[in-house]
Amino acid sequence: MARPRKHRKILCNPAAFYFKPRGIPMHSLQEIVIDHDELEALRLADILKKSHEEAAEKMKISRATFGRIISQARQKTSDSILNGKAIRINEEREEYSKLSGAGYCNGCGRGWKSKLNNGG
Repeated sequence: MARPRKHRKILCNPAAFYFKPRGIPMHSLQEIVIDHDELEALRLADILKKSHEEAAEKMKISRATFGRIISQARQKTSDSILNGKAIRINEEREEYSKLSGAGYCNGCGRGWKSKLNNGG
């Protein structure tokens, strides 16, 4: 049995939650789901150019865990681009919101629904 997931520090919400190939109806596409921790790993490593060690520290996880997360995120993104699949960013944020603030992003100010922050 796997250990329960640790809380991870996620600092930003995406501007959009769906991406798909142009000209293909959504109902005929396979969908790949990218979790917020995978998106945050992509942001830290590929956009902000942080080393795995720096990024892991920012997310409050081990470097090895960060390596696994970034590898999964890159594999999913590549699969989607190369095989014409839709990408859906997982909108479930409950397990991350405690560390990220009271229902809003510390980095950009966008809000999200959270059972933890609503007493649920």
